[in-house]
Amino acid sequence: MSLNPLRVPERLFSLAMWVVSFVFASFLIGLGGEIVGELPGVDRGVYVDDFIDQGTREQLSAREDSLRRITRDGEAERERASLGLTAANNTYDAAKESFENWIATRTATTDPAQDPEVLERTRALDALRIAARDREEELEAVDVQLLVARQMMAEAERELQQLREGAQSEYERARFMQELRIFGIRLALTLPLLLLAGWFVAKKRRADYWPLYRGFVIFALFAFFVELVPYLPSYGGYVRYGVGILSSVVVGHFVIRAMRQYLAKRQQVAQQTESERRGALRYEEALKKMGGGVCPGCERAIAGGPSGPSNFCVHCGMMLFDQCGSCDTRKNAFFQFCPSCGTGAASQLAG
Repeated sequence: MSLNPLRVPERLFSLAMWVVSFVFASFLIGLGGEIVGELPGVDRGVYVDDFIDQGTREQLSAREDSLRRITRDGEAERERASLGLTAANNTYDAAKESFENWIATRTATTDPAQDPEVLERTRALDALRIAARDREEELEAVDVQLLVARQMMAEAERELQQLREGAQSEYERARFMQELRIFGIRLALTLPLLLLAGWFVAKKRRADYWPLYRGFVIFALFAFFVELVPYLPSYGGYVRYGVGILSSVVVGHFVIRAMRQYLAKRQQVAQQTESERRGALRYEEALKKMGGGVCPGCERAIAGGPSGPSNFCVHCGMMLFDQCGSCDTRKNAFFQFCPSCGTGAASQLAG
């Protein structure tokens, strides 16, 4: 069972410091977003229409707008004419059906073909048929106008598309330069932050103001991976690999340097006596390493025996477990008091 060497207030302070780090990082991220948003040229887009002759494009756009209005008005006129034709046909059909029923039931002593009322009704039906035909011709004329307008609009759209295709290569170059410029601006802002964050991690982890430095590190990582990486040009492989190589060299430098310092420190510690090494250890650090199954002196795994972990480290000889002088309980040699009887280690030595 591992032991937590920190007191309850110390754990609360540690949690509070993490909160301070994240709050500080959030404000830095907000400030960074405001600064990037205000940079000139970052939010300006590049469009293919910017590389078309403006006079020609305006003429074609004006023609398209005019044809769209004509088409819209023509469609409304066609709807009106279609409703009129439907109404005229319905009126004619109703009048024709009424006339045929009237003829079928009518009895007359004279020739029905010479009956004035029959002639009058026939002329009324002919007038309705002529009115319906006029509506049909009106609808056909509107359809012709709509067809011409749509053909002209399609031709204008083809001309504009040809202009855009001609400007495509120039547009692609301009877009590449715009993306590269945006990436360069973001890189110029984020790379120094990342380097400074790496220096903080390497040099300031034991500093009193490490929670603030840690907040800056969180901010720098966010700026790099969120504000920079998504803006890497899709075809900017050289830029991507260059940034990766530079970052690898910087991180590798600090890692190698830290490893050399660690190995030099371990070599220096190995030359000390056990009492010197024990005296240099902090109480909390020793308990933490022991709880993790690691020797506090040489940081190697504690070897086990038939009855549990060895009393002495088999690698450096440091005493890891001893017995209480009062109750003979086997205990952690770094405990300041016996867990069974509460006798202090200092009183045991004095006795």
